[in-house]
Amino acid sequence: MAGRNGRTVRDLRRANRTAVLQRLYFDGPLSRFELGPATGLSSGSVSNVVADLVADGLVEEAGSVDSDGGRPRTLLRVSPASGHMIGVDVGETRVRVELFDLTLTELARAERPLTQQGYDVEVIVGHIRDGIAEVLAAAGLPPERLLGAGIGVPGIVEHTQDRGAVVHGQTIGWDAVPLEALLRAGSPLPDTVPHFIDNGAKTLGQAEMWFGAGRGARNAVVVLFGSGVGASLVTPEVEQGRAVEWGHLTVRVRGRRCRCGALGCLEAYAGAESLLARWREEGGSVPGGADEETALTAMLAAAYPPGGEAADPVALAVLEETAEYLGAGLSDLINLFQPERILIGGWAGLQLGTRFLPAVRRHAVSYALRHPAQKVTVDLGRLGPDAVTVGAAILPLADFFARGGRRPEPAPEYPVPAWRTALEERAPQ
Repeated sequence: MAGRNGRTVRDLRRANRTAVLQRLYFDGPLSRFELGPATGLSSGSVSNVVADLVADGLVEEAGSVDSDGGRPRTLLRVSPASGHMIGVDVGETRVRVELFDLTLTELARAERPLTQQGYDVEVIVGHIRDGIAEVLAAAGLPPERLLGAGIGVPGIVEHTQDRGAVVHGQTIGWDAVPLEALLRAGSPLPDTVPHFIDNGAKTLGQAEMWFGAGRGARNAVVVLFGSGVGASLVTPEVEQGRAVEWGHLTVRVRGRRCRCGALGCLEAYAGAESLLARWREEGGSVPGGADEETALTAMLAAAYPPGGEAADPVALAVLEETAEYLGAGLSDLINLFQPERILIGGWAGLQLGTRFLPAVRRHAVSYALRHPAQKVTVDLGRLGPDAVTVGAAILPLADFFARGGRRPEPAPEYPVPAWRTALEERAPQ
């Protein structure tokens, strides 16, 4: 039966379970007495919800505390083993797959380097499938125990009714790739375990807002600084975050050509790929055959040598110019969205780290409007190189919370694209 506001008794029970679960998850262990004011529920409702959650194996006792003159109060917490999630980062140098318990403790991981095949769709799909199978086997976990697999990818993710998540990754050569349907075909996961696919910058932002340097902020921008650059915007209106293609703002008319094909994008000046290319063009000694992470490490060592050695002036000049472009790009975010915090993550952002950050802050403030610039802080993210996989795992976790701790319904079947069937038919036997 629906009430005046259209909510049914089932909706109310789900909302109450969600409220208790989330409060225990983020602030627990807590007693039943503490859960009442923390959730706004009556003591009777708290007792009923807790009894249901304990019966479902989602909540367990975690010791007790003394009360004022009465019996000790039993503490409750979310049971770590009551659910498991997979997080996948389709990154720029590797595909990383991690298995987590419900409290996001890592149980197993697998990595597949991306070499000359790059972002070939079938290669990426194979890496994800194999990585999922590997971590499940390493932990001895049956796949049906999963709440879901979250996957962070480059590009714009469109969620469609007929094909699931479709990825438009112009910089990596993906044109409307039906990634969810491809993963479902031959997946090691049963249909009851959904795939959640979203932009990698958004999953990074989700992780930092839930567990990292973004906690407590109402308005924040989390920047993913890797081969390219992207960002996630979090506001009270968009609490789950929204990916913005920040790297493709034009910062120089008729400037350098970007990976997307346009001229003068921020990514063509501030991304690690372009940073290394500019060092090479100016005569810098980029290590032959090195991947981007190794090459950036060498560039940093040349620009900021240990032991008082002379700095490579070319490397230093390119890094200083990159800091200015990155700061100017951040000033656009400050002027447009007026965030409380800007957090910089991604493998390149973490490598450049605190040595690079003061110059970026200085340029961001100098290019931004004075009033919003005075209210923003610019810092590094706290979650390290695994932030995207943690954020990806949060996607099925958030869905689990929204369902009140109920497992998801069977996933819909998406038809395999005709072009893929045609390729398989033409493949040599």
